[in-house]
Amino acid sequence: MLAQPACAQTPNDDVLIQMKQAFQRGDKSRLSALLPQARGHALEPWAAYWELKARLQEASPLEVQDFLARYAGTYQEDRLRNDWLLLLGQRRDWDGFAALHPGFRMRDDPQVACYAVLVNALRTGIFAKAQADEVRDNWLRQRDADDGCLTAADRMISERLMTPADAWKKARLSIEANRPQAARGAITIVAPEALPMFDQLNANAPRFLGSAVVAASKARKEMVVLALIKIAIADPDMAAAQLDSKWASMLSAEERNWLWGAIGRQAATKLQPQANAYFANVTKNTDLSDDMLGWKVRAALRAGQWKDVQAGVLAMSPEAQLDPTWVYWRARAMTAQGGEAQRAQARVLLETIAGTRGFYELLALEDMGQRAQVPTRPAPLTPEEKSAARANPSLARGLYAIAIGLRSEGVREWNYATSLHDRGGLGDRELLAAADMACQQQVWDRCINTSERTKGVIDVDQRYPMPFHDTVLRKSQEIGLDPAYVYGLIRQESRFIMDARSGVGASGLMQVMPATARWTARKIGLAGFTADQINDRETNITIGTAYLKLALDDFDGSMALAAAAYNAGPGRPRSWRNGPVIDAAIWAENVPFSETRDYVKKVLANTTNYAALISGQPQSLRSRLGNIGPRNAAEPEPNKDLP
Repeated sequence: MLAQPACAQTPNDDVLIQMKQAFQRGDKSRLSALLPQARGHALEPWAAYWELKARLQEASPLEVQDFLARYAGTYQEDRLRNDWLLLLGQRRDWDGFAALHPGFRMRDDPQVACYAVLVNALRTGIFAKAQADEVRDNWLRQRDADDGCLTAADRMISERLMTPADAWKKARLSIEANRPQAARGAITIVAPEALPMFDQLNANAPRFLGSAVVAASKARKEMVVLALIKIAIADPDMAAAQLDSKWASMLSAEERNWLWGAIGRQAATKLQPQANAYFANVTKNTDLSDDMLGWKVRAALRAGQWKDVQAGVLAMSPEAQLDPTWVYWRARAMTAQGGEAQRAQARVLLETIAGTRGFYELLALEDMGQRAQVPTRPAPLTPEEKSAARANPSLARGLYAIAIGLRSEGVREWNYATSLHDRGGLGDRELLAAADMACQQQVWDRCINTSERTKGVIDVDQRYPMPFHDTVLRKSQEIGLDPAYVYGLIRQESRFIMDARSGVGASGLMQVMPATARWTARKIGLAGFTADQINDRETNITIGTAYLKLALDDFDGSMALAAAAYNAGPGRPRSWRNGPVIDAAIWAENVPFSETRDYVKKVLANTTNYAALISGQPQSLRSRLGNIGPRNAAEPEPNKDLP
């Protein structure tokens, strides 16, 4: 077993950087040439992993075994075991897979899980319902085409433990997610003769429907369903008209329900009022997917149809019903419909989620007559607890990797140490000690994310740190901006990582886009601004807070709308606010983009918790929400050039 070196800076850190770059290029010869220089480095397991992973297709089983033995107990050992298990599955080496799989600690790859179920059934000769259920769940959750779950599902269907309907459901979900290859794989299992028709509808759904003649076969009807789903994605009204006028009578009740659910979902994501009418055509809510039901509930919330809200939640899977989002709205629906028994049951539901952990937890707390306060801090960490965290080699490697610029590797290694190395992950006190270790080195994202995983205690100083305190407060107060709102936004944007850079080019603590930075600098009279200054902490906060204040003013002081504008640009929330005047919590839940919807809720929840921490007083999330509706015509025109 590799002796783990202490994480002190060494002269050959650059070798690791070069190896990462060579790995990204797929340069096998460069990796092999550099590996000897990485021997003895704190991050040697990464260097060896990249070198072997790059040529794993040609590697011998002996080389893999040598790697697993040399780096036993590391993240890299288990990740390579994962990679090798996938290859063994693809090669149908079931004996090799069965020998290796028991040592797989992370168990975080659905495709490996499907292979494992299949291998166990093949070796024992026992195919059981519980195995089929696991395969079905993993397969339906996978977005992309994969061999493991497809192969296992094929066998489970042939054993009659899964049904052809499962494969058609997979095809429908794949088309909705714009994953035609995954849909094609599912169809291959149950109706390979229908593949030419599938290729036609995938190429041009309206043309296919124009020439389609539906016979009694299930495959032909499913091709119509898939074609109408594709049309609904682009134009739900057109899909509804086609279904209503021509195809409904030729399809089964389940097929019609799915299509009305798909059409309703698309209309709801476009915030079209007719979404509720489309969903009303569904005769059995449990025929719909959880995602469709989520949008059915959101559309009903916009229309104030509380009975439909409750029915939609109750039709979801048991797992989805436990999500705080749907627990909260089910409770609100029961309260709105009245009756002592309903109100009592609603209170019981609210009690199960009420707290300060998130948006709906905070709203539940307020609905029970309480406000957010700073939770009681846990007992201080002991020297022994801190020492144990520092002695964890995977945590140390994670911080080292982050320190030399290998952030994604460092994050993966850190997450493995806290969540996956031991079944169930670290306990609360161990998580607090790991978070403290990250906090002390100002690796704020690992500090926050690790502390957030504790179940029985909350260390608010770890979860809601306030780096750059004086600068943030000064800049906020200079322009009349709530510093808790600024902190709430930074925490969500960058987790206080100064060199954070998004995939679209936003930079720094407040994730400012270059064009936005230039516009804001001109607007506030920041003389001599150049693009490279975005990464200067003071400048980044100056520009970020100024832009946030301009957005807040532009949206009549609505924190929810301004947060949406900060994330998705101002044009979209200007459109999304049109419609009925509604509770901002309902508005936020109906934001069409899942990223922005999650962002708005988290920024507002963060803000409330930061306000409690900064002020030392109980705080209300609801007072920060208010109502949202169309812009008052009497108000000044929006700032049309706000980027």
